[in-house]
Amino acid sequence: VLGFALQYRIGQLYMISKHSHEQSDRGEGVEVVQNEPYEDPNHGNGQLTEKRVYLNSKLPSWARAVVPKIFYVTEKAWNYYPYTITEYTCSFLPKFSIHIETKYEDNKGSNDSIFDKEAKDLEREVCFIDIASDEIPERYYKESEDPKYFKSQKTGRGQLKEGWRDTHQPIMCSYKLVTVKFEVWGLQTRVEQFVHKVVRDILLIGHRQAFAWVDEWYDMTMDEVREFERATQEATNKKIGVFPPAISISNISMPSSTRSAPSSAPSTPLSTDAPDFLTVPKDRPRKKSAPETLTLPDPSK
Repeated sequence: VLGFALQYRIGQLYMISKHSHEQSDRGEGVEVVQNEPYEDPNHGNGQLTEKRVYLNSKLPSWARAVVPKIFYVTEKAWNYYPYTITEYTCSFLPKFSIHIETKYEDNKGSNDSIFDKEAKDLEREVCFIDIASDEIPERYYKESEDPKYFKSQKTGRGQLKEGWRDTHQPIMCSYKLVTVKFEVWGLQTRVEQFVHKVVRDILLIGHRQAFAWVDEWYDMTMDEVREFERATQEATNKKIGVFPPAISISNISMPSSTRSAPSSAPSTPLSTDAPDFLTVPKDRPRKKSAPETLTLPDPSK
């Protein structure tokens, strides 16, 4: 179990870095501001990552009408694997926030009470993500990244046919508790439902890629994937057109007194285009939870 948990963590870090680099271009993408060890008095040693996600052209037309031309979301992630916290905020929208808590367990998604202690609000919607069967936006589809057809040369894992969760080993589940808040009259429900769909699509695409890229990261050690992460993040920052100081990923723990971490949150998200917005009926109940992480981009000019 511990061996596979480490495999998942390495695969996740590899996927986030590679995906963010692929989805970034000049003026839009994911800029890494900091990535360093962090010590929390309650959760222990972890990793703090701060990113700026630039996405102006990725927004639907109704959103572009109310946001500045240069637009980015700040993402902070505290990773105390197998528990992580991710928060998204926007400087010019003080009433907008996304909070994601993530827990990883060695099962196929059978723990229905994993967030009972954290979730004070009972108005939740549970979403299951199947990386093999669920449809993704057509513009992101690649046959080489389709778990139904991919077969790993190094591990023998795949192809994932119907019912794969009951037959494939090893297996583990990433549980996400997502809370979206946008307290602006007239746009609240539309924005919150749109963000939940974005989060779900990003989690689905990212985990499909992590599985399909397994032969690229399977032999990596944690030190090697951290070096890959550092080099890829620097290349991505340059690709976007932002030239911040060099990113350092240190193995030396930071004193817990130097920063205050939030009480909870999930793993670092990845970067991708937001899916086209679909109008939701007004009588549809508002979602209060969804699955895993996400990452967004912004123009440099």
